Amino acid sequence: MALIQIAYASRPFGFDASILSSILLDARRLNARDDITGALIARHDLFLQMLEGPEAMVEACYQRICRDDRHLEITPLLRRSIDTRLFPRWAMRDDPAESWIWSMDEVKSGAVTRATEQDVSDIFERLAAMNTTG
Repeated sequence: MALIQIAYASRPFGFDASILSSILLDARRLNARDDITGALIARHDLFLQMLEGPEAMVEACYQRICRDDRHLEITPLLRRSIDTRLFPRWAMRDDPAESWIWSMDEVKSGAVTRATEQDVSDIFERLAAMNTTG
């Protein structure tokens, strides 16, 4: 079965703890059903997410996200075939990433649009390495 990773950034609409909890609950339920794993870096100014799994399921999930009004200004950042997953046991790992990725000022000044696929890959590889149980 062909596996892919897709990563994107978006700007949250009306971000707060209850919205994040709702997103994570939905993601974990649907991703477990669809054999999708991944991670979501969520702050009030930025969602940065990686999805990984069977190509058709990941593409369908990404299309659902693109229609979700909790996400604004969705920017695709990475799409590639993979042999192994970064987050094999996480239906959706979450992290606020307050201290180790772009600052709010960097996001405002275009860090997301300047990011290369390697920059995005490095962010998620670092997140995967932070928790060896994931």
